[in-house]
Amino acid sequence: MSRILITGSNGQVGFELKHALAPLGEVIALTRQEMDLADPASILAALNRYQPAIIVNPAAYTAVDKAETEVELAMAINAKAPGVMAEWAEQHDALLIHYSTDYVFDGNKDGAYCEDDTANPQSVYGRSKWEGEQAIRTCTAHHLILRTSWVVGAHGGNFLKTILRLAHERDSLNVVVDQIGAPTPAALIADITAQLISCYRLPTDQFNYGTYHLTASGETSWYDYARFVVRLAEQQRCPLRLAASAIRPISTSDYPLPAPRPANSRLDCSKLSHHFGLALPHWQQGVAHVVSQLYK
Repeated sequence: MSRILITGSNGQVGFELKHALAPLGEVIALTRQEMDLADPASILAALNRYQPAIIVNPAAYTAVDKAETEVELAMAINAKAPGVMAEWAEQHDALLIHYSTDYVFDGNKDGAYCEDDTANPQSVYGRSKWEGEQAIRTCTAHHLILRTSWVVGAHGGNFLKTILRLAHERDSLNVVVDQIGAPTPAALIADITAQLISCYRLPTDQFNYGTYHLTASGETSWYDYARFVVRLAEQQRCPLRLAASAIRPISTSDYPLPAPRPANSRLDCSKLSHHFGLALPHWQQGVAHVVSQLYK
């Protein structure tokens, strides 16, 4: 059985990967304490110790606003660490699976972004993730870069859980309406990753390496997403202070933040579906499942 090493195993995606990849090989799931992506020596020590055939890297610096002032740390984890892993993977004939983000784009396109659209990150976080992608491509051809967006899950922090917390605390809420994307369950990302690894077990010289977009299907705004979540919680008969009708739409300019957010986070996933025959469920299905997990 292949040995699969997962970084950041306590994160949203890392947590789900531990379960999804377990049937596929010997899974080594490491925390930041066991493999510190800010320290190249720590990365190499872990890789040399475990000698994985597949490296799966969901770990990242994800504090988008804080990255504007913690530039060096964000770059170390998101830009330099993937290059270290890619170099090791190339030297040891291993596959590297890495997760990136819609933030590599500026969000100004009218339609959904394709993989080969021009990157133009507008924040330190986006730039760090783009440089990580480039480092991987420079170091090894044997990689999968999976760009996703608006990750949600029952484990870890995310927009959905923040909305539910605020729904218990407040009787009104303002949410941005002019940013569009697809809430994507961490469990879906992990499941698709498992299916891709299963494909990789075929003759590896015929494997479709490269960059792919991976989100749930459909699209919504943060505002409509919040209203959907609160309505789901109401259906679970959860006592909330906040009614879905008390959520008010505001524009991005009404809620300034240190790091710019893409207005358009839509990612075209047809390349992934075409090359691997994968169907991506609608975002509402995954969000409903997360809410049911939180209130079961």
